[in-house]
Amino acid sequence: MTTSTTQINYPSALKRIVHPPLREPRFWIIQGIVLVIVVLHFFLDFNAHLAGGPLSSAIPVAILVLPIGYAGMRFGLAGSFATAVWATLLWMPDLMLPHNEGHPGSDLTNLAIVLIVSFVFGQRMESERVSHRRVEENSRLALAVEAGYRRLFETNRAPTLVLDAGDVVTDANPAALDLLGSDLLGRSARTLFHGHENLGAWSGNVVSLANHHDFRLDVINLPGGVDGRDRQVTFEDVTLERSEQRRARDFAQRVIQVEEDQRRELARELHDEPLQLFLHLARQLEQLASDAGVPRHVADGLSEARRQALDAASRLRTLARDLRPPALDQLGLVPALSSLVADIDDGTGPDADLHVHGNAHRLDPDIELAAFRIVQESLRNAQRHANADHIDVIVSFARDRLDLRVEDDGRGFDPSTSRSTSSTPSLGLVGMGERARLLDGELIVRSTLEEGTVIDVRLPLGETPVPTVSPHAPEVSRVDR
Repeated sequence: MTTSTTQINYPSALKRIVHPPLREPRFWIIQGIVLVIVVLHFFLDFNAHLAGGPLSSAIPVAILVLPIGYAGMRFGLAGSFATAVWATLLWMPDLMLPHNEGHPGSDLTNLAIVLIVSFVFGQRMESERVSHRRVEENSRLALAVEAGYRRLFETNRAPTLVLDAGDVVTDANPAALDLLGSDLLGRSARTLFHGHENLGAWSGNVVSLANHHDFRLDVINLPGGVDGRDRQVTFEDVTLERSEQRRARDFAQRVIQVEEDQRRELARELHDEPLQLFLHLARQLEQLASDAGVPRHVADGLSEARRQALDAASRLRTLARDLRPPALDQLGLVPALSSLVADIDDGTGPDADLHVHGNAHRLDPDIELAAFRIVQESLRNAQRHANADHIDVIVSFARDRLDLRVEDDGRGFDPSTSRSTSSTPSLGLVGMGERARLLDGELIVRSTLEEGTVIDVRLPLGETPVPTVSPHAPEVSRVDR
């Protein structure tokens, strides 16, 4: 263990030196002892012939170190210094004895040594006293902080656990005992969380307990304990927040479902009625133009009308396919995207390429629909608003997720500005993000003015099992940060 030397505040020390502890009875007892030593020494020096000579050396000057040292131990630098000065003043008459009877040479040397020792010893004791006061003050502060934390811990309405280095519950506030059971203390977190090893990864997760309340876990490391590995787990009740999120999520899902149902119905109606009518009209116009009795200029007009009817039919067919592409339901995501990219890369718009990585296969219909709509909206924005010359669509199939990227070389935009307005690209981005979020996915937009836009989408393909909390928590929701 390493100890550090406490620094002396010398102005404060000097102030205490000139104010010795005159009101302390023990201080005056020490001064009395000094007086007795000096008087006895003086008497023996003055009457050396009475004591036979050797007794004078039995009470040397160095013996003053004892009362001076005790004064330093008891009263610090102020006590030792005042005692040393008092001893020096009392010793002066002895030094003035005639015929060298007071041994002035050796006594002066010894007095100088005593004064130096008194200062050094007093300074050291003063340091120890200052250090001791600081330790006591820090201990009082630590106890006050601990008491405050304990009051906060006990009165906190949020259930809170304290785990040791072995993830064993060592403490729990009343709210935690009410929530998780009175037998909580001494239980291992591995049994509480069904063997989940990495408890730190639970920070930010939401668990649903048997009382139909949702709690977000907050795991933090506490100072102290074994290797500083004690941890505190707090359960924050987010039931209302989660209920609102679920309602908003259900509402968004219903809105999207209604929108898709309307698209499907409208596409079917366009294909069954207006498109067929235009095709029938084109055939009628062709028959009329081919009649022998029809003048040349009338036949030319009928042919032009037939061409316009076929063009309208083609536009209706394209509109119906955009509303609900048959290839998506019949063949899957990749063929539908291939057809979508081919429609853009028709010579009149930007060049577009589709790149597929991984093992392409059919996915859940909701995932395929969301992926198609996100790419469709991204291509529409790049074609209509970005003035792009080239667009790349990259589809990557992984074991547990689907990655999409749409990258263009258009004029770009500021994503933060776009989200703060009500323009069409902004609404499109909001819809794309909502579709990804409803599937627990993620949409990232990176765009720079005059440098193009990159839209990345990650959609999970399946649920990852999440451990449950026992015995009062049969269900644990997915991560919610």
